[in-house]
Amino acid sequence: MIDKKKVTKIGVLTSGGDAPGMNAAIRAVVRTGLYYGLEVFGIMRGYNGMLEDDIIPMNSRSVANIIQRGGTILKTARSKDFFETEGRKRAYTNLKKYGIDGLVIIGGDGSFRGAQRFANEFDIPCIGIPGTIDKDMAGTDYTIGFDTAVNTAVDAIDKIRDTMDAHDRLFIVEVMGRDAGYIALHSGIATGAENILIPETKTDIEELIHSLTEKEKRKKLVNLIVVAEGEEFGGAEEIAKVIKERVPNADTRVCILGHIQRGGAPSCHDRLVASHMGYYAVESLLIGRHNVMVGVINNKIHYTPLDMAVKERQAIGQEWMKIVKILAS
Repeated sequence: MIDKKKVTKIGVLTSGGDAPGMNAAIRAVVRTGLYYGLEVFGIMRGYNGMLEDDIIPMNSRSVANIIQRGGTILKTARSKDFFETEGRKRAYTNLKKYGIDGLVIIGGDGSFRGAQRFANEFDIPCIGIPGTIDKDMAGTDYTIGFDTAVNTAVDAIDKIRDTMDAHDRLFIVEVMGRDAGYIALHSGIATGAENILIPETKTDIEELIHSLTEKEKRKKLVNLIVVAEGEEFGGAEEIAKVIKERVPNADTRVCILGHIQRGGAPSCHDRLVASHMGYYAVESLLIGRHNVMVGVINNKIHYTPLDMAVKERQAIGQEWMKIVKILAS
């Protein structure tokens, strides 16, 4: 939707889970805004900063030497109060004190739900930039942080493969992905995993045990299973319990990669995507294309209304699971 109302002062915040590349997006928003003569404010700790009036003016030096850093200089948090009507009213009052008339929100679907409600209730347009390592947002092929997170997982699993091969072990590696299996899928394929278990598909434990038993008969003792933390059976530890009971001869180990996947310097790809999206988020506010998420589809900038962005998730195609099965055979 094109709105002719002129934006002169913008706020930028990071919300929800942190993702490598968020700093690159902040930098792009701040410097693009300044280039076009806007005043730019940083809002600390996500929506909590709006509620608590933790808002700071930003200039070009505020974002110097941050493009290579993981995390987010604006900090991040999840805010229950912002999802209450009274909380959003308080946030609006605080923004108005600074004359802020446009917002850029860097985060995932939960962050965009807050932005959607806020934009629908008040006269401050919002632009979303998808920043989540889970890559589960509809309306974009990329989300900031996914490339770095999956490469971190691949690097760790490659190292685990060296030691599992030396000892003829079965390793179950758990990666992040409470509701989405993209990190498990991509890292599993890239490291030659024999099995990949994700929330989007039903885990057939009997088929898994049968597969491992057959491999044991063929003297294939080195096996890698990559599991998303939100996999329906309960994650790596629960899978390991069953395998140790049903395939007792397998030398089974568990490794949970955890929050190492969130940290570290963002990859070149994440820095480029974040910079691209940050620029177009500000441009959208300037030309009056409001209340949208800036995404990338087929290497072109794509705009999805926030109302739609929060209703849909990017689904994993069944052909990926077929590929996993064929390549692991």
